[in-house]
Amino acid sequence: MLNLIQMNSENPLQPNKKTDLAPETRLNNECIIGRRPGCCLQLDDSMVSGRHGKIFLKEGQYYYTDLISSNGSKINNEVAQVDKNYLLKPGDHIQIGPFILLIQSLGENEKDIFPQPPEPIHYIPLAVIDQALVKRWTEGDRTLLCTQIIDDTPDVKTFRFVAFPPVLFSFQPGQFVTLNLEIDGQQVKRAYSISSAPSRPHTLDITVKRVPPPSDVPDAPPGLVSNWLHDWITVGSEIKFSIPMGKFSCFVKPSQKLLLISAGSGITPMMSMARWICDTGADVDVVFFHSARSPRDIIFRQELELMNARHPNFKLAVTVTRSEPGIPWMGYTGRLNASMLQAIAPDLRDRTVYICGPNPFMESAKSILEELGFPMENYNEESFGGHKKSKPKATPPSASETVITHMLSATEPEPISTSASTNGNQATPTLVVPKPTTVVATETVIVFQKSGKKVPCDGEDSILEVAEAAGIDLNPCCRMGSCKQCEQKLLEGEVNYDQDPGCEPGHVLTCIAKPVGLVVIDA
Repeated sequence: MLNLIQMNSENPLQPNKKTDLAPETRLNNECIIGRRPGCCLQLDDSMVSGRHGKIFLKEGQYYYTDLISSNGSKINNEVAQVDKNYLLKPGDHIQIGPFILLIQSLGENEKDIFPQPPEPIHYIPLAVIDQALVKRWTEGDRTLLCTQIIDDTPDVKTFRFVAFPPVLFSFQPGQFVTLNLEIDGQQVKRAYSISSAPSRPHTLDITVKRVPPPSDVPDAPPGLVSNWLHDWITVGSEIKFSIPMGKFSCFVKPSQKLLLISAGSGITPMMSMARWICDTGADVDVVFFHSARSPRDIIFRQELELMNARHPNFKLAVTVTRSEPGIPWMGYTGRLNASMLQAIAPDLRDRTVYICGPNPFMESAKSILEELGFPMENYNEESFGGHKKSKPKATPPSASETVITHMLSATEPEPISTSASTNGNQATPTLVVPKPTTVVATETVIVFQKSGKKVPCDGEDSILEVAEAAGIDLNPCCRMGSCKQCEQKLLEGEVNYDQDPGCEPGHVLTCIAKPVGLVVIDA
């Protein structure tokens, strides 16, 4: 006997069903799964064929085979080949349309080794659900269950989550969530934009791109969390999430005319906004521009084209930066430029712009908008960061320049500074005696008081980046200055921000703050 847990990924309020199949008691030792009445396991959905697949017993082992179904099957997120026998073991999952069949155990007396989800609530039809019966997620952390994994492109997956007991996911389109993970024994936090919309509040999606090492630094480690999610998260996995946060949302600056610009995985917050606008029938005119590497790398392509066809106020424009042999493409080609932008949105000066993508793409787009006279008070951006090229080493100072070595205490060797003589070009040594526990510096130095470390830097990296290079944990999260998880007390010195983050006086957001001269923080 084979024990299953049946889940419906499109209806998290439908209760999970524990089902026992006994192929050994059936004709030819097989159980047919499909939509037709009379199937051993009937799955009533248009995505399920009449005779979709079968589970059968052969030589004491259970197998699954897809029976030339219309929409195919997946075994552990891999597309099942037609008429191929797949050996089943506890922990495997079969995806048939919206249904997930989790193999819990093999044999009547075998111990269940796949964790069971919490007890389901009674089924409540979505059309008549009383929203008061389901709580909204408005505070605290929650552990969510992955119910579906969607392959968007060859290197991009969407992970869909629900909560048990159910909650309504309450957030603004464009916001992000923070994943709290344990990887190789280390606690890791990483923020991801939500790609689903609050108009579909029963599920929460994040869309993640696998990150290869940068081409100019092939030995650099790839994206730790993104690749871990691709490699290890399966249907049934549980992950702890922190509440949605962030200011990058069309809710913040309501406008009836939007221009959404994205590149690569920067499309995710834009998709959340676009889905919400289309779902709610909002009176908003949207121009959605996306740049992708190639036609097969366009994330959400089919859904975007459908939105473009069905919603008169939604205009889609996509450009690809490289062509692929054998793949036809009739859209724009090349990188975003002024002519392309004016053709896509002739009235761009009347629109509010939201842009997200790699930093070089955003810097280029911002420059184009400025050149075209766009009112930059209507410009909003969200950075997904990217690899930073190594900087050239600083040039040693000449003998005529003043150099003062930083110090932390009077017990260190007394430094010697050289200053140009007023009588000639020869440098004259001058003794500098610092006060105890006082740092005197003209170069950029960050002092981490609790950690007892002083770290020279060039002032181009954020305090967080300097801390990570020195092995100091500052509890990073969004890395964009939104969640304030990395906030620290500023004990001495000044910092620079590209934009005012509204940080509490006497504190710094270390993920975006850049040090100026000597900076001492309480970390």
